[in-house]
Amino acid sequence: MLRDLHPQALRIAGALRSRGEKVAVADGSTGGLIAASLLTVPGALDFFVGGGVVYSLRARDVLFALPREAYRGMRGASEDYAALQARAIRDNFGAEWGLAESGSVGGSNHPTGAPAGRSVAAIAGPDGFERTAPIETASDDRIANMADFTRNALDLLERSLAEA
Repeated sequence: MLRDLHPQALRIAGALRSRGEKVAVADGSTGGLIAASLLTVPGALDFFVGGGVVYSLRARDVLFALPREAYRGMRGASEDYAALQARAIRDNFGAEWGLAESGSVGGSNHPTGAPAGRSVAAIAGPDGFERTAPIETASDDRIANMADFTRNALDLLERSLAEA
């Protein structure tokens, strides 16, 4: 999978480098695959600040440093939840871009009841630039969903860099 995503990661790296900008990533149900894809590019430190896998409330609290009230009324695998995380990872890591993914990969019940195969990628960039990209695979195939959710997030990042 990482070999398949490497050409896209190279394009993203080129776009970020040409802009002199960096990205921070909050992987959710993708389990680190978004960050791993970007890190296939040699010299990734030029454009990648860091991030983490947000797979528990504790990880969420540490990575985003937001009060629990900030999430009031939100559910995981939703556009508002992913957008909040994209802004928080960008700001906390001092990057120009924040990319977050929140989803339900399947194989078990999601804590907020999100259906298997649902994910939302969100991007927060400079000057108030924000976009979300929901995806519904209607599948309970955990591994396939992780791959599809990763592709969706990278596609959103690449489109956003071209658009902004």
